[in-house]
Amino acid sequence: MTKTTLYLGNKNYSSWSLRGWLAAKMSGIEFEEEVIPLGEPETSETIRKYSPSGRVPVLHHDGFVVWDSLAIGEYLAGIVRRHLWPGDDHARAIARSVSAEMHGGFMALREELPMNVRRSYSEHEIGHEAQADINRITAIWRDCRSRFGKGGPFLFGRLSLADAAYAPVVTRFRTYGVTLEGSAADYAEAVLDLPEMKSWAQDARNEPMEQERYEFD
Repeated sequence: MTKTTLYLGNKNYSSWSLRGWLAAKMSGIEFEEEVIPLGEPETSETIRKYSPSGRVPVLHHDGFVVWDSLAIGEYLAGIVRRHLWPGDDHARAIARSVSAEMHGGFMALREELPMNVRRSYSEHEIGHEAQADINRITAIWRDCRSRFGKGGPFLFGRLSLADAAYAPVVTRFRTYGVTLEGSAADYAEAVLDLPEMKSWAQDARNEPMEQERYEFD
């Protein structure tokens, strides 16, 4: 029997882990998950037992190792033969483009609004650069919904890996009280309503670990 394990960081804080985990859930494969607490003295050593890059998420599938959230999604899409990307050529190109933009950009947002699923900071001050990132993200959401969103509530209608890429941002917007309107607000609500997202959030709330650098008084 094929053994599949996904190694994750704390569900409350690890946005990259959420992306990889959602991709695995979308694929429909059966897998075990193991959370490695981040920010502990032994964290780096423990992760390097499983991940060549020393980062999570990392997928172990029947002896094969994949250690990047986008690569995990691509790999799973290939082995399960499911359309985890949009079927239309143009939509698929845009979906990959906006996912790559999320993967490699929005550094101010990451720095100023770290993922913290179980907290709420409705009066958190948002800097100019982070606000510019928010504006770009919501523009992406509106554009994708307008051009490709027929047939469902997600960026390309049905759920795809592009939604996995942006799901952690949706939690950030809720945590920090970012005001959303129109199709962007509807999209965020659809993501948060996913059973998988509710399950992840519940697990995050139940975690005992805390990292002070991601906690604001």
